[in-house]
Amino acid sequence: MGDILQVQGLTKTFRLSAKQQKLEKSKEKVRTAVNGLSFTAREGEIFGLLGPNGAGKTTTLRMLATLIRPDSGDAVVDGASVVREPDQVRSRIGFLTSELKLEDCFTPNYLFDFFADLHKVDPAVRDQRKRSLFDRFGIDKFAEVKVANLSTGMKQKVSLVVSIVHNPDIIIFDEPTNGLDVLTAKVVTDFLQQLRNEGKTIIVSTHIFSLIEKLCDRVGIIINGKMIVCGELDRVCGGMNLEDRFFEIYRETVGEAE
Repeated sequence: MGDILQVQGLTKTFRLSAKQQKLEKSKEKVRTAVNGLSFTAREGEIFGLLGPNGAGKTTTLRMLATLIRPDSGDAVVDGASVVREPDQVRSRIGFLTSELKLEDCFTPNYLFDFFADLHKVDPAVRDQRKRSLFDRFGIDKFAEVKVANLSTGMKQKVSLVVSIVHNPDIIIFDEPTNGLDVLTAKVVTDFLQQLRNEGKTIIVSTHIFSLIEKLCDRVGIIINGKMIVCGELDRVCGGMNLEDRFFEIYRETVGEAE
């Protein structure tokens, strides 16, 4: 399997407002969210980004999805640069984040067609794909129900299917099971495994150890915006369970930083 994603020295800083400095009791005016991050993802694998809240995972994924521009560095997604060719990157990826807010007044049917039009999906292909995905996730019974009246789990399912309406080869999920009940979470994780079996590349960001252990072929541990360890899950764990190994790495890293 070849590398379909190459991340090369991504760095992103944010300026803190006076209000943020006061709330956080901090004197720093600029915060580095991602600091020279590099890694690769291969075709047909699930790659996990693991780290605590505030580690820089979401910022990294937002740069890969071209929602924000890196201060320096680049990422090449299936041959397209996020810095120089963002439109090409967007056409080749699906991006699901908990920050995706569906408008309450629209129905799943309308949203699927809307996103399909944005990606210029042929109507016949769109309709076939809608039938398949709506049936898979049980959305068909709620196709004409307004988002405002859907459960949290159903909203997440709708967000998932509209993010992959164009059948992308690279799919980026930020905390894909966050806030879901166990039944809905299993539907989502089973689907991610199916996508991998179809040859898709999936990037998953999470702080849940069991999700990484269940899904991922390789994992990168990110702490304070830096990639600390990256590789096959077994090699990263080194004979330990992932949770114990993570906290060992975390203590070593934080200790060195201090």
